[in-house]
Amino acid sequence: MQYGPAVRRRKLGSELRALRDRAGLTSGEAAQLVGWHQSKVSRIETGRSGVKPADVGLLLDAYEVRDRQLRALLEALAGADGDRTQRHQWWHAYKGLLPPAYRDFISLESQACRLHTLETSVVPGLLQTPDYARAVTRASLDGLPQEQVDSFVEVRLARQDVLHGDPPLELSAVLDEAVLRRPVGGYRVMARQLRHLVDLGGGLPQVRLQVLPYAAGAHIGLSGPFVIFSFPNIADLDVVVLDHLTSSLYLERKEDLKAYTEAFNSLREHALSPEDTLEFIAGIGDGT
Repeated sequence: MQYGPAVRRRKLGSELRALRDRAGLTSGEAAQLVGWHQSKVSRIETGRSGVKPADVGLLLDAYEVRDRQLRALLEALAGADGDRTQRHQWWHAYKGLLPPAYRDFISLESQACRLHTLETSVVPGLLQTPDYARAVTRASLDGLPQEQVDSFVEVRLARQDVLHGDPPLELSAVLDEAVLRRPVGGYRVMARQLRHLVDLGGGLPQVRLQVLPYAAGAHIGLSGPFVIFSFPNIADLDVVVLDHLTSSLYLERKEDLKAYTEAFNSLREHALSPEDTLEFIAGIGDGT
């Protein structure tokens, strides 16, 4: 049985191998310490086989890894749906509602320390008001029963707790001007959403908003929105996520991460400053 997407299996396996090497152990010696066959350790390290959080814990004990934050991150990356560790994660209660790709996105989001995102159509989920989130859900999942719409909105709002954690997720978002001009849910809903963006951008130091105005013309972000997740302690776990209508694409190669990071930095240079952005958003809000 596979646990988590391939990108996470490979990244987790690579980190476990590095920790084993640091401990001065061969894969055979590691297997002996935890009572496994050597081939199981090899499959885990190459990402060919999934691993339960409890088994990750056994390996970390064998490698004498004591860093609690590192252990929690690696065990969370294993994240088997049926495992007892996963049951303590709030989104498990919505297992029957949320597609696996969405659950995995939430899992990554909950463990990340930084998130960089370009949005060209809608306000990022972590910054949405309840009414705006409801309107987006209805539009993207047309025909969904009201009860399920409400559940999706609950999930969207619960995700926002990462902005108030200890430490909070650092969110840097570049928003195309179209995001602010499109009256999602109607003008009243949009006016409240714009005020909410101003409140968050001005009130939470961990939230950095920048608008890419129409006047910027053509830019590298025209190819579509993306999210870059960064994780504490392990830079090699960083990943780019591209969302499509029916699936998500995870990019893990260093070349991809470098390209998207450079693209995001370029977008920030062409965008309004955070201070000017808040004034810009407030001005649009006054006109709605």
